[in-house]
Amino acid sequence: MPEHRHPPVGWNGTWQSDPASIAAMMEIPLGATVQVVKRAPEGHEATSYPAIRVHTAAPAPWIELVAVWVVPDVVVAGLEFVPGDTIREFFSAEHPYNAFAVISPEGTLRGWYGNVTYPATIETIDGVQTLVWHDLYLDVVTLPGGGQSMLDDDELSASGIPASDPAFAGAIEQARRDLIVIIPQLAPDLHP
Repeated sequence: MPEHRHPPVGWNGTWQSDPASIAAMMEIPLGATVQVVKRAPEGHEATSYPAIRVHTAAPAPWIELVAVWVVPDVVVAGLEFVPGDTIREFFSAEHPYNAFAVISPEGTLRGWYGNVTYPATIETIDGVQTLVWHDLYLDVVTLPGGGQSMLDDDELSASGIPASDPAFAGAIEQARRDLIVIIPQLAPDLHP
C-alpha cells in the first residue's frame, strides 16, 4: 500500500505550500540545470533526472523545466513516451499538482500527464539543490484529440483516505478537476 501522509492544511483546505520552496524555485536562473527527484510511494524506487529551467508563459509561482525522455518506451492511457521525446514540466511549490507535456522529436504534442500530489519542494540532497515532487493520489492524461483518462482512483481507494478522511479525499478529487482546467493555461502555445 502506498505511503500517504496528511500534510498541514493550506491550499484549498488541504496541502500546505512551503514559502521557502516558492522563493527558491523562483530564484532558479533561466537556463540553469536543475536536478529533479520524483519520489514514488513507499516500496517503489525514486527517479532522478536533470532538467533545464526555461522561460514560461505560465503564471508565477509556476516554473517550466525541459527534460529529455531517456528510458524505454512507455504508453499510459494512450499517451506514448519514447526515448528522445521532450518533456515540458510545470511545477509549483504552491499548488498540489504538476503537469507535463510530452512532445515528439518532430515537435508533435503527444499529450499531457498531470499528477495530483503535494506542492513541489526545493531540498538539498547530497549537497545539490534539488526540485522534489511526489507521485501520489490521482493522475489525468489528456490527448491532443480531446481524449481524457482519469487514473489511479483505485490507488486512492486502497490508501484508505476516502474511508478515513472523506473531506481530504474530496479535496484530492477537486484538485484533479482544478488541474484539468489549469493545464491549457500552463502552455498556451500547445493549445491552439
